[in-house]
Amino acid sequence: MNKKGFAILLGTVMSLSMMMTACSSNNNSGTTNNGGNEATPTASAETSPETSEAAAEEPTEITIMLPLNVAQTPPDTIKNEIEKLTHTKLTYQFFPADTYEDKLNTTLATGGLPQVTYLKNQATFVQMKGAIRDGQFWEIGPYLTEFPNLNKLKPLILNNTKVDGKLYSLYIGRPLARQGIIYRKDWADHLGIKTPETVDEVIAMAKAFTEKDPDGDTKANTIGLADRNDLIYGAFKTLASWYATPNNWGEKDGQLQPDFTFPQYVAAMDAMKQIRDAGAMNKDFAATSKTDQISLFTSGKAGIYIGSMSDVDSLNKDLIKNVPTAVVDTLALIKGPNGEQATWAIPGYNNVVLFPKSAIKDEAELKKILAFFDKQMTPEVANMMFWGIEGTHYTVQDGKAKVTDDSDLIEREVKGYKDSLIGETETNGMYEGFYSLPGRIHAEEFTKENEKIAIMDPTAALDSPTYTDKGVELQTIMTDATYKYIYGEIDKAGFEKAIADWKKRGGDKIIEEFNAAYKK
Repeated sequence: MNKKGFAILLGTVMSLSMMMTACSSNNNSGTTNNGGNEATPTASAETSPETSEAAAEEPTEITIMLPLNVAQTPPDTIKNEIEKLTHTKLTYQFFPADTYEDKLNTTLATGGLPQVTYLKNQATFVQMKGAIRDGQFWEIGPYLTEFPNLNKLKPLILNNTKVDGKLYSLYIGRPLARQGIIYRKDWADHLGIKTPETVDEVIAMAKAFTEKDPDGDTKANTIGLADRNDLIYGAFKTLASWYATPNNWGEKDGQLQPDFTFPQYVAAMDAMKQIRDAGAMNKDFAATSKTDQISLFTSGKAGIYIGSMSDVDSLNKDLIKNVPTAVVDTLALIKGPNGEQATWAIPGYNNVVLFPKSAIKDEAELKKILAFFDKQMTPEVANMMFWGIEGTHYTVQDGKAKVTDDSDLIEREVKGYKDSLIGETETNGMYEGFYSLPGRIHAEEFTKENEKIAIMDPTAALDSPTYTDKGVELQTIMTDATYKYIYGEIDKAGFEKAIADWKKRGGDKIIEEFNAAYKK
């Protein structure tokens, strides 16, 4: 045999030998090499066909559109971890929160919404109800029982997001009632003021902080209350709830009526006017931004901030830079003139997520996406989305999450995903926060107690087409009238004239529609 023939014969024998060895190896190991990637299990005596099929299944690809509440789009640090934990391939489309509604409406109009579409807030949800009724989004209520974790979501809050009795959305949970007082405890101690228990005592403290030199510098350079141009999340609505004012709507004479038609609302305006007339707050509050309101408190000029008690961390941090000896604390459970405690509550959600039919072709695809959210409501994934990576973004102390002091890192890498987590601690099992600041610890305690005295909005789950179309526009009438009354520019007769104008321009129709829905 010549050399060429021998080489061919030898090559053939070696090839056959290698093939037999490979077959033998595969039969023994139960895996295939898969082109150099990780070994993939195959069906064998020890591996069921179902297990093999699940392991070989490709990750579910999901595109998610959501608002971005920070300056920069977050890196993929958290996203990559979420994908590993949920066996998904995620594409996040972040858009700036300031222009998100415009982007949402434009994308809806062109039929380009992705499979998972977050709204911006509760107001955006109200505006989206028309498209929901037109059948542009999947109804998901009938599927929740198939997903054990989604089935844990709170019925009360789910009901608040229903449209015509049907559920189309999952919600991003928020504490029902975080509103209260953040105040300068060192000022109160200096003046010998006991912890206020009633609304009159709160007003008295505001006046004392203005008139009695609480900082001890012998100068008339302090005020009691710092407020801003926001009648809801500023001081007014919380103050009004202490007077037992209904939360947006209440029942009177057998039917629902807007809060500003109740005498308690007028009493709250009188109280606010009293504080302003006494110079115990920034008199131009109707033109004061939140940034300027915060500055009044953190510069050491104002001693009371009424709003979300969770703001105490940032307020304290910036205050002690300017006044190192300052001590802040939080307070809630204030009694009104009737001797009872009350506070207003949100519907229990900050935002919702919808599932467009234009992007989700069938029920099978919808279920795969809902399965992702079901996995999201496990402690492992929820902690990753809300707190970040343990050891990098937070540590566990006393069974709670203690966030790193590097707030820039949290804002840059975690915040964008944190804002999209559905459910809340009670339903998704994530850690509660660990806090060392006494004011924040008290705030968390008060928030839980507030739920027991919370005034709910009876229209939260109701619909009024006229309110959807004109509600925001009409509300400006009453907002302007409230400011004018507190400023002393109109009296009670002038305020009642504004109510009549509100009713004439569509308010009566809103009342009629809400009551019709309420009686169903």
